[in-house]
Amino acid sequence: MKRFFRAENGNRVYWDELAVVHAESADYEELIKGGHVMDRIQTGEVGEVQNRSLLHLQCHIGTDTLSWARLGAEVTGVDFSPVSLQVAETIARKAGLNAKFIESSIYDLPNKLKESFDIVYTSIGVLCWLSDLKAWAGIIRRYLKPGGFFYMMESHPFLCVFDDESDGLTVRYPYFHREAPYEWAAGYEDYSNSDYKVKSPTWEWQWSMGDILNALIENGLEINFLHEHAVIPWKALPCMIECGDGFWKLPEGIDNLPLMFSLRAY
Repeated sequence: MKRFFRAENGNRVYWDELAVVHAESADYEELIKGGHVMDRIQTGEVGEVQNRSLLHLQCHIGTDTLSWARLGAEVTGVDFSPVSLQVAETIARKAGLNAKFIESSIYDLPNKLKESFDIVYTSIGVLCWLSDLKAWAGIIRRYLKPGGFFYMMESHPFLCVFDDESDGLTVRYPYFHREAPYEWAAGYEDYSNSDYKVKSPTWEWQWSMGDILNALIENGLEINFLHEHAVIPWKALPCMIECGDGFWKLPEGIDNLPLMFSLRAY
């Protein structure tokens, strides 16, 4: 992990930058009005969270963390971006929700948090920022109470092979993991605000489905389910079309490909 310090520190700069942008563009009014922004797939698969402790890893500005709080969970959010957590705490105050936020990288978290949880959770768009997936899975195992479970929803690794600048489905990137990260230059559109051009470069890692499952299994977690979905909550490719409930899908005729997956493990 020390080998990639520049990449991981550079990514923190990127998320500090985006926290400011997302504080202005993110749709969290529903939280402030007394609702939540969690989608139907996750609420259905996670189930009842009332009075259960939930640890959200890589929580960014905390909208998902606070949605679980709105649904009754006792939440702790973790992120390495201090600016993101400042935004999260502001939203929590405005929404009248109780939440604990901890500034830490995933890998340093055992030095800052000792308790364990009923649910460990991650939301979509997190794995590409991790340089060590086995260590990540070990952290998940470390924080689960006996009888607790891990739940995640994430973009499907297969989606990541396609050219996101092409109108069709053109394979551009490798599916399988390589040790060194991909470096992306600044200047592209923010995923949540197409009017904003990102000023910071980023470094990302690709992980295959086998990498993800094996990391969890090798750390003693048993997969309860793995579901693949033909929808995703943002326009990941130019050819995608909206299909309701905040989701996007591929056009008819090529809409039978996996875009997202969810899993639960004990």
